Amino acid sequence: MFAVLNRSGTPRCGRMRTDVARALGIAALALCGCASLRPPPADALARAEATDPLAHSRQLVVVTAAGWSTSAGTMQRFERESASNDWIPVGAPFPIVLGTSGLAWGRGMHGESPSAEHRKREGDGKSPAGIFALSAVFGYAPAAESGMTAKAMPYVQATNTTECVDDPASAHYNVVLERAATSVDWNSAEHMRRDDELYRLGIVVDHNTGPAQAGAGSCIFIHIWEGPNSTTAGCTAGASANIAALVAWLDRTRVPRLVQLPRDEYNAHMRAWNLPALPLITPPVVQKASVPR
Repeated sequence: MFAVLNRSGTPRCGRMRTDVARALGIAALALCGCASLRPPPADALARAEATDPLAHSRQLVVVTAAGWSTSAGTMQRFERESASNDWIPVGAPFPIVLGTSGLAWGRGMHGESPSAEHRKREGDGKSPAGIFALSAVFGYAPAAESGMTAKAMPYVQATNTTECVDDPASAHYNVVLERAATSVDWNSAEHMRRDDELYRLGIVVDHNTGPAQAGAGSCIFIHIWEGPNSTTAGCTAGASANIAALVAWLDRTRVPRLVQLPRDEYNAHMRAWNLPALPLITPPVVQKASVPR
């Protein structure tokens, strides 16, 4: 079974449900010898994040785009010492690409979608907008060769039988699993070990979890792009070196979060969500090669 692709050949991005991500992540942590490192207890996180989605986060990945229908944008990393400190930019912003159809409100930590007009659905070609946890890293390399350090994210190796189910009718919808160890009840899934480099390294975005809502979108990742003029079917993608730097920087003990929004929505939610000032993440100018006459 081959990866499900859209017409442009980009991956059918989906996401790993939190319970499965944790289960696979725990095994990976045991291999890496770092199972003792834990983020704040889930109940404590839930209480604080009910009113402030970034209450415990000290690492923030911000993605902004010009508008809802824009399929390209900018990513910027931020960090802070505590919730009472300001967000400080880390490194320079870099270009990313989004879903072919732009952005739509996803199911994440930001609560109910503020607008029914822009709401993500399975197969809509849109990347999810909102606030989301980043729960694990995946890649082609074995865990022992992944370079994950003691404070790194849980790591899952993608094998030839690792799939992400994107069939809304399946009981395993929006779950990354091993096909050989599961009773197959789906007609559509994405292979996580692809024939190209796009999933050689990636990050799981916790969209539509706890539990997954059928048809609300699945299999959402941050991964390597095909190029600056490419798009995805719903993921966020960037240059290989930038994704590698992002993965190396992520620290599970610092509770990393993704904020992904059109810039107008970012400005509108900046105060309520305690986001860093938008001028810090002005998108860089991407020079396009001239076309010979």
